[in-house]
Parts: sequence; structure tokens; C-alpha cells
Amino acid sequence: MASPPSPPELIGQAPAFLDALAHASSAAALDRPLLIAGERGAGKELLAARIHFLSPRWEGPLVKVNCAAMNEELLESELFGHEAGSFTGASRRHHGRFERAEGGTLFLDEIASASARVQEKLLRVIEYGEYERVGGEATLEADVRVVAAANVNLKVQAQKGKFRADLLDRLAFDVITAPSLRHRKEDIPQLAAHFAAGLAHEMETTFEGFTPDAMVALVAYDWPGNVRELKNAAERSLYRWKINENIGPVDAVIIDPFPKDADALQEDSPDAQQQPDEKPTQRMPQPSFDLRTHLDDIEKKLAAEMLARHSGNQRRAADALKLTYDQMRGIVRKYRLSA
Repeated sequence: MASPPSPPELIGQAPAFLDALAHASSAAALDRPLLIAGERGAGKELLAARIHFLSPRWEGPLVKVNCAAMNEELLESELFGHEAGSFTGASRRHHGRFERAEGGTLFLDEIASASARVQEKLLRVIEYGEYERVGGEATLEADVRVVAAANVNLKVQAQKGKFRADLLDRLAFDVITAPSLRHRKEDIPQLAAHFAAGLAHEMETTFEGFTPDAMVALVAYDWPGNVRELKNAAERSLYRWKINENIGPVDAVIIDPFPKDADALQEDSPDAQQQPDEKPTQRMPQPSFDLRTHLDDIEKKLAAEMLARHSGNQRRAADALKLTYDQMRGIVRKYRLSA
């Protein structure tokens, strides 16, 4: 019998992130619908993949649908399929995502965008495991686990009548929260280095890390686009650094790729012109916490953990952390760690 594949790599050690991983792992075992809540770019799709590959359905397909990317008719056809001649252009039968996900998991991203009609059909297939293709009369059975995701508060949407409360009740057997990057800032250095190193490998060049000032800028930013935005910025910064033939650690963080004078261009509305006395928008907020203290805490924690793991042997702990023996002794003295 084949062994389950490894779930997708999810990087981070922040408590909020580890809590989300643990929650997803425990929820994976029970074959019930799940809802993943979180902002855009926070990693909801990766959590859904983790749930699938840790579930009893790991041998089945994992099928993904972005509900916001399609209008009502197209989404209904994509989910449930359609019969030939059911609408203009339907020249042959189309097998929907539920059919393709048979025996596996169907991930419905941005479920709040689904229309009332699609929500009604989703409720029926989740409740009874039955549906019909668009334009069809035969009732089909679905053996599919539904994992949905939303970047809005579906409970509030249901209270406003914008989302079916009974569908929300079925989907929310358990709700897993994908934490935003601003709630796991301690993961930014590791994530940024991981993304930059990946692009360096693709470019067949070297990545020597970010300078302390560049890392301060990365950690200070609020990242409204979350991990996806951080990935783009880290890769962009390495790319610009290399094509300008710089050497050494990356010293310039490029979050906004547009030229500085781009903001002076007239927008579509004549009323949107910038007044002469307006000050330029500040792109990089100041650090919201003491980064140096935070990095010291990480250093202390890792050193203490390695000492405990190696029974107080400073030389072996130093090897595990890729430090010299003298560096390790300095850290032990600095934080008064017990050997």
C-alpha cells in the first residue's frame, strides 16, 4: 500500500501559525465539511491542501475552485457540470468539479462570492450528497469532502442575508483561521529568506541574505497582502539587487515596484489630481515593535532549546545552530543560560 504524500510545506514558528497547523491537522481526520477563514494571501489554500493530504481521502483528487473568478452561470456549470444543449455553446456534456473530485476533496475558495442559487445547490449536495447537472434530470451522488474558504466574515454576511445561514451551519462544522502576516511577524525573516533563496536558485545565482536594515524594513511593513505580498517583495528585491550587479546581502527592499514619480500621473478622475501642497504618501511605516529585542528573544529561545536537546553540551548545540563554539559560549554568557 502506498504511503500518504507529504502535505505541502508551511513555514513558520509563530504561535498563531502553529495553532492553525495543529487545528488543521486534527480536523483533517474527521470526514466533515470545514471552513477556513482568513485574509487574502494568508495561506488558506495551503491549509486546505494540508487537510486533504492528512485526511483519509489523501489518495483521492484535490480539486480547487475560485468562486470569485466566475459568474453565476459559469460557476454553477463548473461545479455541477452540464448536459449537451443545456445552454448556448453547450455542445457536449461537461463533467463538473464535484464529479472530478469524487472520492477526494473539493476546495471552494472565496465561497462568499457564490450566488444564492449556487449556495442552494451546494447546501443540497453537502446535506444529502445529491445534485443534478445543469440542464439534466438524472440525480447524481457525490462522495466528496467540501472545504470552503472565505476572506470575509460569513457569520456577519449571513446575519445581513447575504449568505445562507443553513449553508454556513453545514460548512462551519469546524472553522480554522489562517493568521494574517501582521499577527506572525516573527516568521517574516524566515519566510523572506525562503522566497528569495527560491528565486536565487531559479536564477542560478546566490542569495547571501538580507542586511539588518533591509530586514527591519521587511518586518516593519504591515503586509496587507500577507504572505503572497511578502513573497513578491522578497523575490523582487533579490531580482533588482542582482540585475543591478550588486554583491553581498540584499540591502534594498522593494515593496512598491512603481517608480517614485508614478503617483504624480493624473488618475482617471480629474478630481483625483494631487494638490501641490500635499505630502507624498509614506510607503514604509516605522517599526511597530523593537526588532532587536525580538531577535534577541529568538536567539535566546533557540540556544536554550538546542542546549536542552543536547543535554547541555555547548559544542554540539553550536554545531546544530551552525555556530562556532566561542559564539555559543558568548550566547550562553549573554543570556545567562544554564548548561
